[in-house]
Amino acid sequence: MPILLNHQYAIALHTSTPKLGIAISNYGRDSRSQTWDLGRDLASHLHQHLQEMILPQTWQDIQFIAVAKGPGGFTGTRVGVVTARTIAQQLNIPLFGISNLAAIAASSHPQEGQLLAVQMDARREQLFVAIYHLDQQGNIQTYLADTLMTLPAWQQTLANLELSYQLIKADEHIAATVTSVLDLAYLDWQQNKFTQWSETLPFYGQHPVNAGN
Repeated sequence: MPILLNHQYAIALHTSTPKLGIAISNYGRDSRSQTWDLGRDLASHLHQHLQEMILPQTWQDIQFIAVAKGPGGFTGTRVGVVTARTIAQQLNIPLFGISNLAAIAASSHPQEGQLLAVQMDARREQLFVAIYHLDQQGNIQTYLADTLMTLPAWQQTLANLELSYQLIKADEHIAATVTSVLDLAYLDWQQNKFTQWSETLPFYGQHPVNAGN
């Protein structure tokens, strides 16, 4: 598998909530991450924090970029994906769109053989949900892809599972899972699993008018 050299870095953005998360790493001795509670000012401060986080590295050191593609707030998710797409296009580097729910699952320190059922409030008495599991190589695999459900439908889905599962409820701190966004992208990068920047799209799960910010 390919690895990053000491002078090569990868970066990840998480903008799907009022908190901004940025992580950067060379997967050697240098890994940094930080979150900021910016509220509605996230879009106007994103580029400033991005520039500051990269230092002392330069954009030429970045080998790929990852972004939390949702589900989440419409405006923030869109800003993050558009920013990541622009950077990937300008630098001609791979872009990885990572599910917020997958990043949450990866952050829970999963054990092999156990299902990870992740739920996130989606407003209007609905939930964003997904189920994952850890394969023998330690990679997060999708058991049930990200989707929108009512609480009763989700409870019935869980009741029908034949394997044991851990229920994980997303909270207001999911921007901190930006490190998992980067880790999941790194695994995909090592396996050459990426699409063109233009194919990375945000996942809202709801109509933008009703998705909230």
